[in-house]
Amino acid sequence: MHRGNRHGRSEAAREAVLQAADDLVAEIGYARVTIEGIAARAGVAKQTIYRWWRSKTDILIDAFTADSTQELTLPDTGAFRTDLRAHLDELVRFLEASDSGAVFRALAGQAQHDPELAARLRTEVLPRLRARDRVPFDRATARGELPADADIDLLVDQTVGPIHFRVLVTGEPVTPALLDALVTTAARHRPGAAVA
Repeated sequence: MHRGNRHGRSEAAREAVLQAADDLVAEIGYARVTIEGIAARAGVAKQTIYRWWRSKTDILIDAFTADSTQELTLPDTGAFRTDLRAHLDELVRFLEASDSGAVFRALAGQAQHDPELAARLRTEVLPRLRARDRVPFDRATARGELPADADIDLLVDQTVGPIHFRVLVTGEPVTPALLDALVTTAARHRPGAAVA
């Protein structure tokens, strides 16, 4: 009778594949990553990969989803300005400096030429990121720091949109001064405050 931990080995192999995919995209870019290369880096057979995923895109979406959940922790400091600034700092570090950010940038770039990938990003990845970006605003609304009728979606767009634009389009640095300005602008939406 077999008493080994097959599930544990399977999960270890799955994690190795996700990490290998992250590493390879960061090192050589999306276009040069192959299932064979991921399998070799992870130390697993291609068949192991195909048990869980149909394509490298499937692997990278799963890797990004897992990484974003682990790396974007959404600190709760008890105050909107500090919650938002902490989230924006994490978001910038995640998008600019992490392997996961490299995966996101690669997927976003590839989506410009791949309608199926673009649709998957819009339905599977971006709603999760959007929900995380809303958390500081939702907390602030619950604490009375933002008006109950605040347009949270618009505030999220105005706050994280410039970060994504710089990271994905212009390549300009996301500076502390920009983050300060974004937080200050978002914080102007206080209950009873007139917004210019």
